[in-house]
Amino acid sequence: MRNFVVALAFSTTLLCPVAALAQEGDAEAGATVFKKCAICHIVDSDTNKVGPSLNHVLGRTAGTHPDFKYSPAMIDAGKGGLVWDEATLRDYLHNPKAKVKGTKMVFPGLKDEGDIANLLAYLKQYSQ
Repeated sequence: MRNFVVALAFSTTLLCPVAALAQEGDAEAGATVFKKCAICHIVDSDTNKVGPSLNHVLGRTAGTHPDFKYSPAMIDAGKGGLVWDEATLRDYLHNPKAKVKGTKMVFPGLKDEGDIANLLAYLKQYSQ
């Protein structure tokens, strides 16, 4: 039994960095995923389209980008403390209407965790 525990601990130690890398995402692949978002959003400038600019979205309080008319639900989410970080964006990108009930965003979400990780890596480039 002791050997099993040691082997399990050793394999977990080795696999953790691999799992962390898998969650990091690939910004180049994220640029491809972003094409689904580019219909409504822009990321490389601070210009709103149908949706708000995603330039510097990480660290932004939800519902606060200037000159964009957000849904009351998104404004309330921001007032309630929702700030876009990797975890909150991951949840939102997976299912926007579940994360912010009443959002006017019609996109159904991304179901593939790899796509979400890649998209987050891409957005990070524009949030520094």
